[in-house]
Amino acid sequence: MKIGLYFKLLLVSMRSQMQHKASFLMLTAAMFLVTFIDILGIWVLFDRFKLLRGWTLEELAIIYGVVHIGFALSEASARGFDKFDRLVKSGDFDRVLLRPQGTLFQIAASEIQLMRFGRLLQGLLVLLWGAATLQIPFFSLDALIIILSIAGTACIFYALFVLQATFAFWTTESLELMNIATYGGVEAGQYPISVYSQGFRYFFTFVIPLACVSYYPIAAVLHRESLPFWIGFASPLAGVAFLYAACQAWRVGVRRYHSTGN
Repeated sequence: MKIGLYFKLLLVSMRSQMQHKASFLMLTAAMFLVTFIDILGIWVLFDRFKLLRGWTLEELAIIYGVVHIGFALSEASARGFDKFDRLVKSGDFDRVLLRPQGTLFQIAASEIQLMRFGRLLQGLLVLLWGAATLQIPFFSLDALIIILSIAGTACIFYALFVLQATFAFWTTESLELMNIATYGGVEAGQYPISVYSQGFRYFFTFVIPLACVSYYPIAAVLHRESLPFWIGFASPLAGVAFLYAACQAWRVGVRRYHSTGN
């Protein structure tokens, strides 16, 4: 029942944005072009050095596509959490508490931003190019692992948006520091984690397990770092676990919430 209601609310949000089709198309195209600069910069890098710690441009394109598609899905559907601090400051969160549905569900279903699919389209094109060049069959276990990796990556970034909103229960203002983990995570995650220092690798493996969902599954598919194939199926579950932990933190924040008063 909640799933059906969720998609109905998202459909309402999508219809309202599609009332101005020209604006939607221009914003989507702008998002596509802005993110296109990222892959252009990577192409220039590989045109000069050919390899990055043994990774080719085609192999990196798989990781790049996974990260950008996963982030686009979460960024488009988690805008309610990104703007949540305004509800806390204005006291409008009180109204959310009075409604029969759960607070997490209401904020999650409050808004979707279609223009973010410009990033998704760009990431998908890069991913498809990389997969076609590496001759990864569309109907194969490798393709399934890539899909699971995208889902796990989306869970990680969605959880980060939930945590950013959760901190507003204590700080009132949304913490800009979280942008280091979200937008910074996209910039870091589009490269193989093996190119970074050990401390950085540990952070994005055990603290924010972005590498578990975007790097290790792809490394298993491409037979990198001598990883067993089953890692490709198991490691994306870290994204689900991280999202579950973020939802539990949200519930703690709701219990901590005090109305702003008059």
